[in-house]
Amino acid sequence: MQTVNTTNISTLKRTKLELLNQIFESWSGSKALSINKLPASGSKREYYRIIGNNKIAIGAINEDFAENNAFLEFSKHFLSLGLSVPQIYYIDLDNHIYLLEDLGDTTLFNYLLEQRVDSDFPKELLETYKQVLTELPKFQINASANFNYTNCHPRSSFDRQSMLWDLSYFKYYFLKLADIPFNEQLLEDDFNTLIDYLQSADCNYFVYRDFQSRNIMIQNKQLYFIDYQGGRKGALQYDVASLLYDAKADIPQSIREDLLEYYMEQVKTYQQIDTEKFKEYYYGYVLIRIMQAMGAYGFRGFYEKKSHFLQSIPYALQNLDWILKNIELPIQIPVLKEVFHQLVRSEKLMKFKPKIQRKSALSVSISSFAYKNGIPEDSSGNGGGYVFDCRAIHNPGRYEEFKPLNGKDKPVVDFFSKESDMHEFLSNVFALVDMSVENYDDRNFTNLMVNFGCTGGQHRSVYCAERMAEHLRQKYSVEVSLWHREQD
Repeated sequence: MQTVNTTNISTLKRTKLELLNQIFESWSGSKALSINKLPASGSKREYYRIIGNNKIAIGAINEDFAENNAFLEFSKHFLSLGLSVPQIYYIDLDNHIYLLEDLGDTTLFNYLLEQRVDSDFPKELLETYKQVLTELPKFQINASANFNYTNCHPRSSFDRQSMLWDLSYFKYYFLKLADIPFNEQLLEDDFNTLIDYLQSADCNYFVYRDFQSRNIMIQNKQLYFIDYQGGRKGALQYDVASLLYDAKADIPQSIREDLLEYYMEQVKTYQQIDTEKFKEYYYGYVLIRIMQAMGAYGFRGFYEKKSHFLQSIPYALQNLDWILKNIELPIQIPVLKEVFHQLVRSEKLMKFKPKIQRKSALSVSISSFAYKNGIPEDSSGNGGGYVFDCRAIHNPGRYEEFKPLNGKDKPVVDFFSKESDMHEFLSNVFALVDMSVENYDDRNFTNLMVNFGCTGGQHRSVYCAERMAEHLRQKYSVEVSLWHREQD
């Protein structure tokens, strides 16, 4: 294994890229044309899109050997059963790197934002969620048979210890940082009462553990599932609770209830269940999932100062408020309930409430244009923002088959998905715009303009503007408007 001087950042970055290039060449037979780092998520794993002459892969770098082993072994098992997970192309665990299938950039969360208008939950989106819930028991029940739980990391089951870790995460990184007072011993007593109750459910299934909209990809109308390396043995209720109470997805309560009924019907095709008992345990698992998620929001938002994680807090509080008013568990947890009541009444957390209306102080106006007709004017009057020149990118407009099309049409989208210069260009653009969005949102600025220009305002600029809008809608709760000047 190559030794790297970690104090030299440029050397470290160069070494990572060199390793990725070497591994890609070993797999594909040719050197990479471009290697672009993908936006970071909540973990320390790094992902890179690697493009060669005729092959594309995602390079994953993760220093945690046990986590890598769990993901790779789980993938082998799932693929052997025909489940929709990424293909693994190449493994080099000595260097903590593996190559896997590129499933594109459209998550279920992206799709949800595109489909929803205000609080509506359209039929097409409902059907997609039903497809997801049809697939879920295949992981939980089918894949659980002959599953080697010794590969799980950090524990083989979602047991008492796992639950205590999650609840401690909630206590120290959310309650403490949100200034919520509590009696530590009495709260621990309620935690143990809740755990005893949850552990009395049937806990002999595979629990995906982070089954939420950002870990489900959509490519060519096909669903794919990623980021299951934290999976372990546990109860069926946990994963469906994770999906339906995914905070920023903000699924209407009536839709949640319909989807839960649909999921239970799917489970019945595999085995018999007592639906009333199932739902009783389900809301207990909803609570522990919400607490786990709030611990993450507190750690990433309050502690690490990553403001976009705080945007999920009002949705979690809204969900807690509904449960307090509508659900009564068959256990006594008075101190924990009082903590929940304090959370939904907290003045410190009230400042996040406006986010729940899907509106931020910041509005980002994105446009595509043709340079020959001039750069679009800033209607907000601020005179700020970005103008990106896309004319250095390979132009599909040179080819006859693309001339009548624009950057929203699938053949053009497919063309750009294989172009390394486009991936590199957008990677740099996203980094610049993200910096402004986060700074402007924190300072309560109201407008940011992002323009993409090319020769005719038809292919390159339209494609870039579409990707920019998609990126911002996925990552932030800002208001995004999109205008293709020459096309519209």
